[in-house]
Amino acid sequence: MAAAPHTELIEAIRSELARQADPTRAVGQQRYMKSTLPYLGLTSPILRATLRPILRDPAYVIDTRREWEATIRTLWDDATHREHWYAALALARLRRYRAWRDPDTLPLYRYLITTGAWWDVVDDIATHLVRELLDEDPEVLAFTLREWATDPSLWIRRTAIIAQVGRRGRTDADLLSDAITPNIGDRDFFARKAIGWALRDYARANPDWVRAFVARHPDLSGLSRREALKHLST
Repeated sequence: MAAAPHTELIEAIRSELARQADPTRAVGQQRYMKSTLPYLGLTSPILRATLRPILRDPAYVIDTRREWEATIRTLWDDATHREHWYAALALARLRRYRAWRDPDTLPLYRYLITTGAWWDVVDDIATHLVRELLDEDPEVLAFTLREWATDPSLWIRRTAIIAQVGRRGRTDADLLSDAITPNIGDRDFFARKAIGWALRDYARANPDWVRAFVARHPDLSGLSRREALKHLST
């Protein structure tokens, strides 16, 4: 039987986010993000300030992993505004529940990536939640990310490519290459941009490796190449 979500926490989040709504700003946010979900119109600082006391409130502590996952999924699946998605990700990343973020959460992350299917939520999951798992369990995650690099879903592939962004000197260069190489021929903007971003980030730690990788792959798109070499003298 499926676990029940923490309904009081969900209602508190929805209520406070609605109270902070700015309908005028919301129109521009939705237009900029090309989102089918409408926005409430909260700025990022206001969103964080609104969620912080709720998520830290002892009255809303989640007792079990199953309830935590069910609450994230309910916030996500029943979202009427995009900020509800952002709240679900904030709950997923909350330090209090760090012990529950292990390779067994990968199905949840995959679900959020494939149903969110847009760069704002996908990039947050990839460069925080998935990267965290890679740091903690590199063997399992490297295997998974190599599989994801050839997945039919563009957003799963993008996750595989950018999951090491921010690792800098801890980057697994072989894994980075294995994530990028199958996607070099992808003409989608979000795949090409992801490749360039991942290479540009690693260039801060290992510029020679990035130069050599670019040189070995003349079929890299112009966008990927420009992004990769953006801060390097060639």
